[in-house]
Amino acid sequence: MNDLFTKTDYSLYSNSMSFLRRPYLRDPVAADADLVILGVPLDMATSGRPGARMGPDAIRRASVNLAWEGKKFPWDFNLLKRASIIDAGDLVFDCGDAEDFTYRLEAATCEILKSGKTMLALGGDHFITLPILRAYAKHYGEMALIHFDAHTDTYANGSAYDHGTMFYHAPNEGLISPKHSVQIGIRTEYKQAEHGFNVINAMEANDLSVEAIVARIHDVIGDKPVYITFDIDCLDPAFAPGTGTPVCGGLNSDKVLKIIRALAGINIVGMDVVEVSPPYDNSDVTALAGATIALELMYAWAANRVSE
Repeated sequence: MNDLFTKTDYSLYSNSMSFLRRPYLRDPVAADADLVILGVPLDMATSGRPGARMGPDAIRRASVNLAWEGKKFPWDFNLLKRASIIDAGDLVFDCGDAEDFTYRLEAATCEILKSGKTMLALGGDHFITLPILRAYAKHYGEMALIHFDAHTDTYANGSAYDHGTMFYHAPNEGLISPKHSVQIGIRTEYKQAEHGFNVINAMEANDLSVEAIVARIHDVIGDKPVYITFDIDCLDPAFAPGTGTPVCGGLNSDKVLKIIRALAGINIVGMDVVEVSPPYDNSDVTALAGATIALELMYAWAANRVSE
């Protein structure tokens, strides 16, 4: 075969259509893979600035900057030698039809899980986590949630299709246990006395050591299966300006990456990175942050797998 067309190319300017240049396969259920990356280009549930529908594409393009390294520093193994990972492209749904979208995302996630794989979703706005959790709960039962965000997303006064109400609905539907869930980076209003979730707010997170934060996370999640959702606005806007609802006073990227690395060894069953909004990004720094966080999450997930 002519290697002019098949040679692996590490140029930053070519073949950036899939995350980390993983094989692009539109039928993830039939594929031989351990983990499926699924783009979810939705932003019709936003309450602030739109644009997150373009997040999956921007994250994929930024991920090309991470494709050359092999073992990603400072991990001691090569993710791609420990797990087979594919990119299934983006979920297809009828534009503007929230009900159709919700059905399709839950159904697609169910099919991926039934085929013995796990999933990392690239958003899209944060509403995507709710139908994903519905599918995961069918497979794993009630889960623990590790939630990085500036907002709790537990607001009861929004619609059924709203990126601020997912974690109001999810406990009520028995998908996650607030008692075994932790929210990190919160710096907007919530009713602490009746909240239910364990919160490490942004001021605490910025003052505490990574070791202290991770110890609290371990104390909370127990032995439940864990779903990790990362809203990019957990990061301070200095590190992630390209998002719909930026809030000053967030975490820096170094601390977030150290926390994620320290989660290696817990029972991570699923992950997402959401709310990257390219129209408000500068020099793709938010997209790169999203791609890097997604890659670190996959490493933390793969740390439990059999060694190379």
